[in-house]
Amino acid sequence: MIKSMTGFGRYEFASAERKITVEMKSVNHRYSEISVRMPKKLNMFETGIRNVLKQYISRGKVDMFITYEDESEGKACVRYNEEIAAEYLSYLRKMGETFGLENDIRVSTLSKYPEVLVLEEQAQDEDDIWHDIETAVRGCAEKFVQTRIDEGNHLKEDIIQKLQGILTMVDKVEERSPQIVAEYREKLTNKVAELLGDTKLDESVLATEITIFADKICVDEETVRLRAHVDNMIKTLDSGENIGRKLDFIAQEMNREANTTLSKANDMELSNIAIDLKTEIEKIREQIQNIE
Repeated sequence: MIKSMTGFGRYEFASAERKITVEMKSVNHRYSEISVRMPKKLNMFETGIRNVLKQYISRGKVDMFITYEDESEGKACVRYNEEIAAEYLSYLRKMGETFGLENDIRVSTLSKYPEVLVLEEQAQDEDDIWHDIETAVRGCAEKFVQTRIDEGNHLKEDIIQKLQGILTMVDKVEERSPQIVAEYREKLTNKVAELLGDTKLDESVLATEITIFADKICVDEETVRLRAHVDNMIKTLDSGENIGRKLDFIAQEMNREANTTLSKANDMELSNIAIDLKTEIEKIREQIQNIE
């Protein structure tokens, strides 16, 4: 299973207390570069978010956007300070006894005294918030990865199709190479015969010249290596994840063999095949740049 470095994911988490929406998108990048944009109040969770994303992403420039709505914000609770109320009551009774006043203190009256009943905002549980954020981040990352897998499958099919085309071109190179030598032999024989007339042709000299020419244009090693590289690339595509760099290296080696074939070509038809080889390999390299 291979993954493209292009992907998108969106996930929404909602509970009675809060609503979290996470979106992710990515493009090609040589390394892993992750940008997380979210409300400042969530900055304390950034390290945890990045650690979660590392489990899903190894390469690519990834942008994550988090929106956060907290329904529990602004909610408050009443705190009763019994010790302060007892102190107030004690002093009020003492004042009544001292000054001979009627003790008419009611609960409703006592509750209005400062600090007896205090309105406080409810403290938020960071662990609870992190649980919800992590759920949303993982949900988004899973959808994000799935789009990468889907795109990766398309890339794999396209690359394999192009590799099959390269093998067809290699067949043509191998078929054409002996023909070039035969044509050269015939051309050289005719030219020598034209120049020497009735003089007997030294076959050993002719054979030596043809051997030198054949060795100069021989691309047997290049075609063997090209076939091996194609086979290696197909096996790598089937091997699993995180193969982008290896595929790129194989493609570079294939391009090197195509360049050598082109430099040795002493024939227009073979030159055109070698150029087509380089063009197709370059198309494969462009596709590989999208693979994680």
